[in-house]
Formats: sequence, structure tokens, C-alpha cells
Amino acid sequence: MVLPFKHEPFTNFNEETNRKDFRQALKSVEEQLGKEIPLVINGEKVYTDDKITSVNPAKKDQVIGKASMATKKHVEQAMEAAEEAFKDWGNWSAEARAEVMFRTAAIVRKRKFEFAATLVYDAGKPWGQADADVAEGIDFLEYYAREMIELAKGKPMEDRPNENNSYFYQPLGPGVAIPPWNFAFAIVCGTTVGPLVAGNTVLLKPSENTPVIAYKLIEALVEAGVPDGAVNFVPGDPSDIGDYLVDHPKTRFINFTGSRATGTRIIERASKVQEGQDFLKRVVAEMGGKDTIIVDENADLELAADSIVQSAFGFQGQKCSACSRAVIHEAVYDKVLEMAIEKTKEITVGNAAEKDVFMSAVINQKQFDKIKNYIDIGKSEGELAYGGETDDSEGYYIYPTIFKDVDPTARIMQEEIFGPVVAFAKAKDFDEMLEIANNTEYALTGAVISNNRKHLDRARYEFQVGNLYFNRGCTAAIVGYQPFGGFKMSGTNGKAGGPDYLPQFLNAKTVSEMF
Repeated sequence: MVLPFKHEPFTNFNEETNRKDFRQALKSVEEQLGKEIPLVINGEKVYTDDKITSVNPAKKDQVIGKASMATKKHVEQAMEAAEEAFKDWGNWSAEARAEVMFRTAAIVRKRKFEFAATLVYDAGKPWGQADADVAEGIDFLEYYAREMIELAKGKPMEDRPNENNSYFYQPLGPGVAIPPWNFAFAIVCGTTVGPLVAGNTVLLKPSENTPVIAYKLIEALVEAGVPDGAVNFVPGDPSDIGDYLVDHPKTRFINFTGSRATGTRIIERASKVQEGQDFLKRVVAEMGGKDTIIVDENADLELAADSIVQSAFGFQGQKCSACSRAVIHEAVYDKVLEMAIEKTKEITVGNAAEKDVFMSAVINQKQFDKIKNYIDIGKSEGELAYGGETDDSEGYYIYPTIFKDVDPTARIMQEEIFGPVVAFAKAKDFDEMLEIANNTEYALTGAVISNNRKHLDRARYEFQVGNLYFNRGCTAAIVGYQPFGGFKMSGTNGKAGGPDYLPQFLNAKTVSEMF
């Protein structure tokens, strides 16, 4: 009997025992740094001369690992392996595939601190964020396994006299998972194991920034019993193999999380029918956000300031759900801004491998330069209320930054920065708040801090986002509790961690029999 789903609990790092154990995990992982990571094709480890070097963003001269780089030839081999493995894996019962996911979850749970410590080095995640990242990956394994068991039962259909009708699901075939670096275990896991437990086979191309933690997922899946070829690991240069993976005539689906520019490119390329392709490719794309927290004049101001700061600066603002816009009623604007600045002053910044800090470094030089440029832009579009400092001498550090009195149409209010920068704008009433909140091309997450029931009821339907939160921050969706995904230019509304996710990787079939 499969027990009901409950999300994986987070580690309480206020307990000294947990802090001690995590420090030991960090030390153990550090001793393993610098190793070479292979491709995995049809169950075989393949090492190549060309490598992707992963470094610690907080200490950029520290090499975390060197991943072999796949070429188009390797992709071709992996696709052939995936196509052959699908003939077997796709015919496994849903219960048998789910059992592999449950075993994988148990393996990751047992090694939770090891995986989280690897995230600290590979992605620059602070302790709590790294722990939550691993917990979310475990949740995806547990939740999708249960969902597939239920989907395998099909849907009840009506019968007419002398007629029997059935409705059920079948997997698509080989496909590609292209996850990002920011949730370097959770989203890697979810985008891979969702299609996999549905009976498809997968080529996983992790971000070139975080291949080390992605390989640990592959190790866990193999140990749990995923057959050769069902999941293949093909890290590589996006400019070399990215389009090839998407365009391949045997690619049935592309499961992508990343930037708007890359996502729309994938959708466009996937729409073209290649020679030898006799199906339409499915694209599930989550492409970012420009997320707003609204605070009206009836709000708990302490809660409002805390929600803004936590949502804006958690994991250095490198979340598509991060609060980058705070729209405050003019009657409480100055007070909320003042409280937010005071809370931001308490934020600790440093190398999370050395100490438990709230913020560490951003992922790489490219992102550092991009965010720094937006801070310069912000200085011409509003008033720098706090922060603005940057330092890339040892790691890629951007300190928490707040701008005030920003016009709703300004670039820092419209464009995704993906860093620890939040802009404050003033509004005269709730109508104007909603108008500002909805004035971007994105529709991913948002929050309303208010004790006015009429305002909350209006926002429920008028605030155009896929994930809307009342009286809390706009980040930290939980699998199975808050299915995640937006619309407009935020993506295809795939709703990861929810009941509509797996059917995107399945074909629905109707069979009618007359007697």
C-alpha cells in the first residue's frame, strides 16, 4: 500500500546537532572536489577530452568538478539507446516504475546532507536553501510516482448498450530534459523523473554551471534500478548540442526551464517537423518571471517587510519566483520601505561552504556583470535606497539592493534581473496596484499582503499569475501543495508538482468495443 504524499521536511539548522552534521558533510564533500564526471550513455560511463569545469561561485578558484562534454555523436548514441530502452521501460507497469522512484527518493534522503553540501559548492547555495532544494527533489520523486500509479488506472467512461469504452494513457517515447542551474537538484530531478516515471526515456542535459549535483541524481537513479538507456546523461555546450537535441527527429518532447529567450527559441524550433518525424513534439517550458508583492493600507506591515526581503534576497534573488517588485499603498509606503531596509541590513553575505549565511555569491561572471549593469540602470531610474555594492575579487558577490520611487514602466520594473535587486513603487489605491502588478510580459508568481477580504477576493482572479500567495512571500512553492508554473511569457503553465504535469508526457487513448 502506498501512503498518501507528504512533503519532505526541512532541516532545522537552529539545532546544533544538525549544524555539526552539515559541517561534516561539507568537509566530506570538499575532500571529493575536482573529480572527473563522465557522460552516461546506455548505462556506460564515457569520458571525453573536452571538459566543463564547475567552480564554486563564492570562491571562483575552487574547482568543484570537471564534466565530460557530449558532442552530437554522443547525443546520437544516447538517442539510439533511449529509443531502444523505451521498448522495455515503456511497458513496465506504472507500479514498477514508481517503485524505482521511491527507491531513488530513499537513496537521496539517506544522503541528503551530502547532496545539499554539494549544492553549496556547485551552485553557491546557502545551507537552508540547499536543504530545501534537495527536499523538493525528493518530493518530485515521491509525488510523481504516486500520480503515475493513479493515471495508470485511466479515466472512467460511459458505455452504451452492447458497447465498452476505455480511456487510458501511454508514454510518448524518448525526450530531452534541459533544466537550469538555480534549482540544480530539484528542477533537474523534476524535469527528468516526471517524464521518466510516465514511461518515457530521457536525455538529460544539465546546466554547464552545475553538472556535479546533476550527476549525483543519475547515480541515485541507476542505483535504484533505472535500466540502461532509460536515462542518459549528456552535459555539453548549448551552442554545440542544444539545437541538435531539440531538432532531433526522434525527440518526442522537450522539458525546459530557463530564460524566456531560450524557451521561445525551443518552442519555435520544436514546431518544425523534421525529415523522418511523424509526430508533433511536446514542449513544456517554464521561462521566468517579474514577480510583484502588493502591500495595501490594511496590511500587517511587519509581515509585508519580511515577505519582501525574504522573497527578494533568498538564494541571491536567483529564482524565477523572486520578488523583484514591491508595490506599496502610498499611506504605508515609507514605513514598509524603512522596515524592509532595516531587515535587509541584518542579512549576512559570504561563502556558504565556510559559514551559515543568508546570501552567498551569484552563479558566474556573466550573471554578475548583468546584475551589476541593472544596478547601474536602477540608479538612473529611481533612488538607491540601500545596497548596490558588488565584489568579484574572490567570488561573484552582489549585495542586497533596494531601489525606491521607481516608475512602473522602468526597465528594472519590467525586465527579469535574476539577482538580489528589488524595486519599490508607490500606488494610490488597489486598482493601481493591480494595474502595476499586471503590466509585465510575465505571469509567474505574486503575493498580496492585506487584511482586506475584498482586496484578496479581487486579486484571486484579477492578479494575473500562475502562483498567487496571500499574506506570505511569493517564493517557496511546495510540490503537491502549490503546483508551480505561470503563463504569458512565463511559460506553458506546466504546473510542476501538480496533477496536470504528467499528462503532458503521455498520449491519451480511447478504445471502444462493440458486442
